[in-house]
Amino acid sequence: MLEAVPLRKIIHVDMDAFYASVEQMDNPDLKGKPIAVGGGSKRGVISAASYEARKFGVRSAMPGFKARRLCDHLIFVRPRFDRYKEISKQVRKIFFDYTDLVEPLSLDEAYLDVTQNKKGNPSATLVASEIRARILEDVGLTASAGISINKFIAKVASDYNKPNGQKTVPPEEVIEFLERLDIRKFYGVGKVTAEKMYKLGIFTGSDLKSKSPEFLDRNFGKSGKFYHNVVRGIHLSEVKPRRIAKSVGAERTFSENLTSELFMLEKLEHIAEELEKRLKRYQIAGKTVTLKIKYSDFTLQTRSKTLPLFISDMSLVLETAKELLYQEKPQNSVRLLGISLSNLNVEKDKEHAEQPDQKTVAVQLEFEF
Repeated sequence: MLEAVPLRKIIHVDMDAFYASVEQMDNPDLKGKPIAVGGGSKRGVISAASYEARKFGVRSAMPGFKARRLCDHLIFVRPRFDRYKEISKQVRKIFFDYTDLVEPLSLDEAYLDVTQNKKGNPSATLVASEIRARILEDVGLTASAGISINKFIAKVASDYNKPNGQKTVPPEEVIEFLERLDIRKFYGVGKVTAEKMYKLGIFTGSDLKSKSPEFLDRNFGKSGKFYHNVVRGIHLSEVKPRRIAKSVGAERTFSENLTSELFMLEKLEHIAEELEKRLKRYQIAGKTVTLKIKYSDFTLQTRSKTLPLFISDMSLVLETAKELLYQEKPQNSVRLLGISLSNLNVEKDKEHAEQPDQKTVAVQLEFEF
């Protein structure tokens, strides 16, 4: 049985291999072929891979040279982000035909709350099917969807029948679904956390559910309460039409590794200039400056400093970034530098809501999905 939580009808829509699918749609010669968007330059990183490329193990965020080794006939395509944004707007327009409660996560995915929808359709499953059919007919691309009582479960479910499929987890099946779920499928559990859970004997949702709040808090800190809740079907985060930015950043990957701090400072100046443009565009300022350094061996290091006042000016951001760079001598040659600003002057988005009353209640089976 579910705990006493509000039952909503949430859909998570995820476009299938979005960037790659747009390229295949616009260029019929690429259909059915393994393609990678980005990653074609000497130091490039792949932004997206078609399903044909994924069969060879090619994935997003993978260095292009590694992808070439996995698939020697891989076709690299230059990204066209303006085109992806154009298509994304078309898809979102369809979403708003059904509900105003749309929370975009990125260009290719979004949450929709259809508890009360514009079509008056009581079935979230049928609404999701109709939306996917509209996207295919109006835009020409396929999408997958997950449907359930909250954002967490809908997100997990959308990955089940990809590509071009959907999965509904109705209220009466939520607990069983979560208990049987491989811990690697839990949204928010990355590779490092999954390995840690394995060492602690946690392989499924059922294993996670058996651990006490004290155990989870001791081993996972603040995330422990989140894990305790979600495995019980508790995730109170509402669909927020206007998601509040938590950080704004800019970064560069270099064609040649940087070994001199002098060259790094020169690059940081350009990055800070780009960051200032973004801050002005969104009219945002922040207190915490973070310097991101990726070395030639792909190890990643971040250094942060929180200032007493909100800043957005390039000179102040750059001054702090330089201080962070000199904080410790780089361990190796550098392939990427980035600067981000967080602790912004906007209201914070509390994703992990407080745990509700723990009294168990009967599931409302009449809540149609």
